[in-house]
Amino acid sequence: MLTLHVAAASPGSAVLVDGATIAAVGPYEELAAARPEARVRRWPGILTPGLLNPYGPELLEGAYHPDPREADELGTDPITGERARALFRADPARQGASARRGVQRMLAHGTVAVAGELRGRAALDAVRRAGLAVGHRPPTLPGPASFSPRPLVLLPGLTAGAPARFAVFDVPDRAALVRLGAGTCVATVLGGRLVHRRA
Repeated sequence: MLTLHVAAASPGSAVLVDGATIAAVGPYEELAAARPEARVRRWPGILTPGLLNPYGPELLEGAYHPDPREADELGTDPITGERARALFRADPARQGASARRGVQRMLAHGTVAVAGELRGRAALDAVRRAGLAVGHRPPTLPGPASFSPRPLVLLPGLTAGAPARFAVFDVPDRAALVRLGAGTCVATVLGGRLVHRRA
């Protein structure tokens, strides 16, 4: 099925998706006229190639992401350091569930690729199942591990024939995205699938 994604603040960069592939990138009016049968998804803000999070190991293997049912006991923020290691030692099965929740948090921040050497099967499986790309870590890391690292690492531009992998942020332009961070994500698409949509 053809789907045409367009964001209000970047109508010149609409994306036509055919299955898991980008069929075309260009002005919304041109793409809609060429393929009127395409389903249209309208978003606020800007449509971008999405983000690379360079902290794959730190966020998916070195942190425990509590289940919402554990919020009373553990809170909702990621747990790191010795406390996370103790939780994993006490129950190794927590690693897989934590990695999956960590990936969901990444998707909610417009992440379409991760970097860093993942060693554990749980994190590798979570990344593979979600369809996240694996990229190279920048030579200098931007700061502490975060779902919205500073500076943000935007991926190269979208092109026809490439995998349908991108994110939409509810900001007026890229300068505002840099200023406000990845928490402004409203949608993430991987392999042509809408894997995150802000309610």
